[in-house]
Amino acid sequence: MEGYFSDGLCEKCHPGGPLHPGSCRGCLAWGVYRAYCWLCWQCRWWQTHYPLGDCRYCGRNTWVGYLGACRLCLEQARLLQQPGRALDLSGANRYGQQLFFANIGNHKARTPRLKLDPRGELKRFIPVAWHQLPLFEVDPDPEVVKARALAADNALLRYCDPVVREHAAKHGWSTEHTNNVIRSLRLLQVLQDTPGAKIYATDVLQLPRHGGNVISTLDVLAAAGLLIDDRTSLIERYFTGKTATLPAQIRAELETWLEVMLEGSTRPPRRHARLPQTTRIHVLGVAPVVQAWAAAGHQSLAEITSEEVRASLPANGSRRIWAEYGLKSLFTVLKARKLIFMNPTRGIGTTPVARSVPLPLDTAAIRAALSSPDPAIALAVALVAFHAVTSKELQELKLTDIVDGRLTLRGRVIPLADPVRVRLTAWLDHRGCTWPGSINPHLFVSRRTAPRFVPVGRQFPWLNTRLRPQALREDRILQEIIATGGDVRRICDLFGLSINAALRYSATIGHPELAQGHTWSPRTQERTYPVHDTRSPVFTTVDP
Repeated sequence: MEGYFSDGLCEKCHPGGPLHPGSCRGCLAWGVYRAYCWLCWQCRWWQTHYPLGDCRYCGRNTWVGYLGACRLCLEQARLLQQPGRALDLSGANRYGQQLFFANIGNHKARTPRLKLDPRGELKRFIPVAWHQLPLFEVDPDPEVVKARALAADNALLRYCDPVVREHAAKHGWSTEHTNNVIRSLRLLQVLQDTPGAKIYATDVLQLPRHGGNVISTLDVLAAAGLLIDDRTSLIERYFTGKTATLPAQIRAELETWLEVMLEGSTRPPRRHARLPQTTRIHVLGVAPVVQAWAAAGHQSLAEITSEEVRASLPANGSRRIWAEYGLKSLFTVLKARKLIFMNPTRGIGTTPVARSVPLPLDTAAIRAALSSPDPAIALAVALVAFHAVTSKELQELKLTDIVDGRLTLRGRVIPLADPVRVRLTAWLDHRGCTWPGSINPHLFVSRRTAPRFVPVGRQFPWLNTRLRPQALREDRILQEIIATGGDVRRICDLFGLSINAALRYSATIGHPELAQGHTWSPRTQERTYPVHDTRSPVFTTVDP
């Protein structure tokens, strides 16, 4: 009798009996067990990515892929596929199917490159040129979206599949990462208000609430020519928040100024584009002043006089400096575009910028960061602490910039210190083990940048440490200027500083707090620390 064990107990009475092999419920492959729900490894993956349905070729009710075929029919077509020809699902499954053993070979990674329609012909995806505007804005139910994404016939995925595979092979994506992008494309087609149209980038940004991927999906859509990038930058959102309540004429004048600041101008007088950080500071200084003018009843910046500019400036401090530079930039652009009759800031001087005094950091904090278990933190701190590399230079460092223990930086060749080399080796080992397939040329990569060519953000990896790169760089230069007795030429050569920047550090030589506790040796110009004696090994200066 079937279904009985050797001890005479059936499966229903003895569910914990010895395991015996059986056939897979999905592909009928032999060699699966009850402990794994009678599914092979490949079919366990299929059931999470494809819906239940009737196979178009064998008629079985099982998990059906986006070709309308179950996994058994697909494997049969691959078995009989001739080199250089497309899959013939109908012909391969016409006279029967060859069963196989379970869990042999990586069938999951072999996906068809040519997508067929029900008639067996290559199906093309042509995006429509229009978009249907929604009548009501309703947040979809995530569970309903996921269920529809599995059951839908996804033409978008069929069209983007070659692009996904190409990106995965080129950038070394893992199987999990590739599957996340494929799942995101399924979700996008379900979430579209106009099926078959190009996709807005702002719609892709909503994918995380449904468990989708954003950055790699944007890359795939852009490479496939299906992306409409309607994202607004951080500075544009910041500007909109500061000017939303202003009169229409003033807001239009400010938008003209913002456009010139961000994109530059080829019309006389020509201007280079400013950095977003510089533009943000200008907006920060201008916004309170313009809002006060609007509250006073002004409808256009052409009504502003020099007296009103002087009266609206803050009394002192950094706010006054930001307002002065911002208003001068604003009215200069408006005068050049002939939007105002006269420049009210002409003849108004600017407040001199007070230079801060660079101060040393706590050596214990530097030592702790150098010994961090995170190899990225240890290397970044070492590069700044020993060679005063800036945050922007760290962000843009390439793997090819370091050759034979020497760092090439803006035309300067810097021999790396031994502690830096040790941490560099640890970081490269960690990078190779964590992202073995990454071809990102930058030295520092993260989980988000490893599958792409872009650099890491400016906060990487400083968010996980108490140190800031600018303060650490100032500490390194300050220790060097003290150790050399104020040798300006030397720190200019070592760190690529200008004369004015170097003089800021040399001015600290006579500072009473920095000089307290230090003794000097004129012959070697080395620093000794009778009070904080544990600090000297961190910054050892050797004369060339």
